[in-house]
Amino acid sequence: MAETEKNPPAARPCPICGKPAAERYRPFCSARCADIDLGRWLKGGYVIPGEPLDEAEEVPPSRDKDD
Repeated sequence: MAETEKNPPAARPCPICGKPAAERYRPFCSARCADIDLGRWLKGGYVIPGEPLDEAEEVPPSRDKDD
């Protein structure tokens, strides 16, 4: 029997509050902690590093057909 079968790895704690993670909300312990995490993403609390974009690259071209 493999070592991982005898002793399964310990579950990671909830990244928001540190309580044990619940299977239903993994990796969080509850819907509340999952919602807190989602709110942080939506408000820009988490940022993935990268090169800044030029302002012109962020705005898609206009699709006006009046030209």
